[in-house]
Amino acid sequence: MVKTGTSVKPTVLIATTCRWISAARLAMALANAGCTVEAVCPPRHPLGKTSVMKKSHTYHGLTPLASFAHAIAATKPDFIIPGDDLATRHLHRLYHRERGRGKAGGSICALVERSLGAPEAFPVVFARTAFMEVARTAGIRAPETRVINSANDLGQWIARMGFPTVLKANGTSGGEGVRIVNTLEEAERAFAVLQTPSVLAVAGQAKRAVLEQDKTFVWPSLLRRPCVVNAQAFVAGREATSVLACWNGTVLAALHFEVLSELYPAGPASVLRLIEHAEISSAAEKIVRRLNLSGMHGLDFMIEEQTGNAYLIEINPRATQGGHLPLGPGRDLPAALYAAVAGKAVQAAPKATENDTIALFPHECMKNPWSAFLRSGYHDVPWEEPELLSVCAHARRKHRGWYPQQKWIPDFPGDRPSVRIESAQKPSGESAFSGPIVDSCARGVHTGM
Repeated sequence: MVKTGTSVKPTVLIATTCRWISAARLAMALANAGCTVEAVCPPRHPLGKTSVMKKSHTYHGLTPLASFAHAIAATKPDFIIPGDDLATRHLHRLYHRERGRGKAGGSICALVERSLGAPEAFPVVFARTAFMEVARTAGIRAPETRVINSANDLGQWIARMGFPTVLKANGTSGGEGVRIVNTLEEAERAFAVLQTPSVLAVAGQAKRAVLEQDKTFVWPSLLRRPCVVNAQAFVAGREATSVLACWNGTVLAALHFEVLSELYPAGPASVLRLIEHAEISSAAEKIVRRLNLSGMHGLDFMIEEQTGNAYLIEINPRATQGGHLPLGPGRDLPAALYAAVAGKAVQAAPKATENDTIALFPHECMKNPWSAFLRSGYHDVPWEEPELLSVCAHARRKHRGWYPQQKWIPDFPGDRPSVRIESAQKPSGESAFSGPIVDSCARGVHTGM
């Protein structure tokens, strides 16, 4: 850890295995807070299009632990922030490998613990039923959740709980492994799909590796074993999410949002509304304390329609969307983490907006470039990074085939060839966003939670 009172900037290593723009936005915010930012990421990552990166280290999907270990040795970071679930899994595996080396692996083990929290929590955050049991024993309102091992287990659950019910596979995120089912036939079909990874998915990743020279996901796909499937009681209501910065089991800063719109059903949010909710705040503090978490984490909730009660439904053990936004004291996660690592008082950045409604870039303009939220809400466009903006706006149409969300995005009327952006300047009005950038965004970009 950086010594208090020194002029040395703490160094953060962003670790990510996929090309989500959210990692680039977080890097910008961390640099603005005072950190030196490096990354281990796939080639051609949007991180490389920002002006804040000191250096990027290549992530190789076929040798993930070696990639991470090399980046750590070269960077000597004060802490690491994983940008996706697979990156967190790699850090867990690296921790256990280095712990087996005894004293020689001590520095990496200490770094991972400082960055993620207590190692006892590592298996819990990726086991949906175990996590929900921890939440319930901590006094947090949470729907009943059970592991389903067979069709017989599924039938017994449905006989007791009825419909609709939710099926979730461990090790998935972004809505990939979630199905809401309303009949026994739907439930049995969904259980079979979730339990056994699709051969087509593996073939698709192999094709992507050949055409795009991107082997990031090939090895995990080829090694996929049958997934653990969980059944969770359905809660009728509104989706909500929390983004947390924690340190040694204490919440340093938090953003609580209601999800107003999603890029595709059960997928990444495209519009968020900042809220205050006492039960959500309490649940976040309890789970962070119980699991002794550090770093950045996300929690998902359902706010029950009739009562307004908040049900915790899962954890995302990584940085999630919106965490880069400075929204005032106690709501600036990068500033809070910088202060914790550097041993200084928190100095929050100026608020990004006074508007409670946040239209996330590029998600909402991808979904609907004429969305009312782009005018009524704060459209979070990275105007200060024109190269990043250009990458997002000019992502190629061919990427539709590789990402499941693209099947939900129709061709927009008047779809035209993309126009080169010579300069990216913020138009008048906080939420204005139109012209060739919208035309290009409608074609699909790398996005993520």
